[in-house]
Amino acid sequence: MEINTGDTAWVLISTALVTLMTPALAFFYGGMVRQKNILSTLNLSFVTMGLIGLQWVLIGYTLSFGDSIGGFIGGLNFLGLAGITDAPSDTYGTTIPHMAFVAFQMTFAVITPALITGSFVERVRFKSFLVFALLWATLVYNPVCHWVWNVGGFFFKMGALDFAGGTVVHITAGFSALAFALSIRSRRGYGKITIEPHNIPYTVLGAGLLWVGWFGFNGGSALGANGLASIALLNTNVAAAAATVVWMMLSWREKKPSVLGIVTGAVVGLVAITPGAGFVTPMSAIIIGALAAPISYYAIQLVHRRGLDESLDVFACHGMAGTFGALATGLFATTTINAAGRDGLFYGNPAQLGIQAITVVVTAVFAFGVTFVLAKAINMVWGLSVSEDEEEVGLDISEHGERAYA
Repeated sequence: MEINTGDTAWVLISTALVTLMTPALAFFYGGMVRQKNILSTLNLSFVTMGLIGLQWVLIGYTLSFGDSIGGFIGGLNFLGLAGITDAPSDTYGTTIPHMAFVAFQMTFAVITPALITGSFVERVRFKSFLVFALLWATLVYNPVCHWVWNVGGFFFKMGALDFAGGTVVHITAGFSALAFALSIRSRRGYGKITIEPHNIPYTVLGAGLLWVGWFGFNGGSALGANGLASIALLNTNVAAAAATVVWMMLSWREKKPSVLGIVTGAVVGLVAITPGAGFVTPMSAIIIGALAAPISYYAIQLVHRRGLDESLDVFACHGMAGTFGALATGLFATTTINAAGRDGLFYGNPAQLGIQAITVVVTAVFAFGVTFVLAKAINMVWGLSVSEDEEEVGLDISEHGERAYA
């Protein structure tokens, strides 16, 4: 295998773009919490960059992309990146250094547990989160990544399509967020007092940076500077654009066109197109983004009506949009866009929709179940939440001894 410098440059740039997405997520979430919890919320994403950045190199990569053990988990042949050099892999990203592929995949492993933090901000105990994030990456993310993207994984062998992480990232994060929210107590006064975002401009900034970073997330998943990367990048933009406009119309229809809602719609569109970005046409991408918006919009309302304090709507925005995107890939995928993919239902292959549905159901049940058990176990040992007095003071002070603003 020979290294292509153009492909390598694009993957390295994409790695930087996706790395940017985690601090962008920190600001997206941070703007939506109360002033007394901004540092705590920012830190949950930022510290994940350190924690999972280490876990990925030490054991995460080999569990995900090591030699498959029965299609379920990777072997330890890449433990501590043993045997990996700057030469290309003969399996993954064959025109770029293997180390570049490791680094690119690392950014996905980092942001996924960070996404879950939106379900329990403003009340989670910091040390409990650290234990959870490390165990979750090892017990949920690494196995699902193996199933979907490792050539020996059982979803991969079934022919499941997930171009950039709709299943691996968003379904796992979304359903894990739901499980965690069901395991931790609600915020003090939830449903009785108004809990308002303290800095919506932070959230707008975060959403804008996420949109830009997503070009690396989806476009970089082509693993080369080629036509497929350009299609994935364009699909990413138009799906986000469609969801943004539809969400605006939905919120305008009910009251005022909320800025917070509009940027949330953009993220939902980005989530929904992720699994199909390199498999569908731009017109299909527009439809996927436009349909994802009402699915997540009304899912948020349903969760709120049920009285569940899932703080920042991770399940509705990632779990539901990711689920729809994975299923929509089974409808709209076409080999005219990606010869290495498969045709979906609308292109004469109804079996693909069935494969996508099996992938969604198994992943959702697995992520929810393991997370629920993990959360309950951690709660028994250390407690998931801070005390109500500590929550009242604010997690910035009670957990970190700092204040964001003078």
